[in-house]
Amino acid sequence: MAVAPVIIQSAAKHTSTLIFLHGLGDTGHGWATSMGMIRTPDMKVICPTAPKMPVTLNAGFCMPSWFDLKTLDIGGPEDEDGIKNATKNVHELIRSEIQGGISANRIMLGGFSQGGALALYAALTFTEPLAGVMALSCWLPMHKSFPGSLKCPNTVPVLQCHGDCDPVVPYKFGQLSSSVLKTFMKNSQFQSYRGLSHTSSEAELEDMKKFIEKYVRRQ
Repeated sequence: MAVAPVIIQSAAKHTSTLIFLHGLGDTGHGWATSMGMIRTPDMKVICPTAPKMPVTLNAGFCMPSWFDLKTLDIGGPEDEDGIKNATKNVHELIRSEIQGGISANRIMLGGFSQGGALALYAALTFTEPLAGVMALSCWLPMHKSFPGSLKCPNTVPVLQCHGDCDPVVPYKFGQLSSSVLKTFMKNSQFQSYRGLSHTSSEAELEDMKKFIEKYVRRQ
């Protein structure tokens, strides 16, 4: 993490944390305000910014990216080393919060698009049970490695959200990822949003707010 993350301190005594990962080409600032609006008062928000790197999908141009994207074809090659390295960085952020006194089951992970894909993979490969993971407009990376790569308990709550008019990460990719997740995760839900493209909406944010309130109750 070359750039310092955007941090919104909790309004009340800090007892929980939300870590949210932005999409390709964005920064931590892109989602910080929205996450600050849907959190509980005792929740700190951390929105890190991805390092800049050349992205194959964008003709090798440098931009904030958690790992290289070679293609958005569901059967295409993936940057497995990059995904694993980015996951280590996310796990370090989580461990830092645990060392600060917040238990793993009070830490929520989330992300949008490429950030959502990383959030899913990082949550599933973290050994302790997180409060849950919110994966927006994304896919499950290295899906063929599961359930073998699964390290968290299969009871960790998963909320997947996807617009049915997404031209960037096709709705079908989200559906296929959800089908895979449901074969080994007991508490995985998929929310569709009619007419939504590759972005968020009030309805989606409201569903995320409810998910946070359900699984990270205010103490």
